[in-house]
Amino acid sequence: MTKMMPANITASSEDEIKFIENALIIFNEKIGPFPSGEVPKPLNFVIKDSEDKIIAGINALFYRFIAYVDVLWVDESYRGKGLGKALYEKVEEEAQKLEAKIIHLETLEFQAKDFYIKLGFEVYGILEDFPPGHTKYSLKKKL
Repeated sequence: MTKMMPANITASSEDEIKFIENALIIFNEKIGPFPSGEVPKPLNFVIKDSEDKIIAGINALFYRFIAYVDVLWVDESYRGKGLGKALYEKVEEEAQKLEAKIIHLETLEFQAKDFYIKLGFEVYGILEDFPPGHTKYSLKKKL
């Protein structure tokens, strides 16, 4: 076993956080096409009813040839009517325009795993007991 050298561990300042992120970017650029300084592009859309009330929405990001779906939500009274699929397809369409190669996301077993599988996603990771008593799934779809 390697002996750890003495270390003074402290909380990071904002400048130190940026330093660490930039150090990793520099390391990654030696390996492949990782554009430095890239700002993620939001891919966020909503659907509203006739009274201008939000009934569904999706929050996603595009970065480094990847799209990430952070949140997809449909009001309970509108579920099963194709709104979630329409929102997802809008994100996929925009991601393809940006030349995304893959879309990925995470969902819990009681949320939308089967919905995403029907859209062509495949499970690539499972985290059991997160939160306790539930399972978190990581899914991806190649474009």
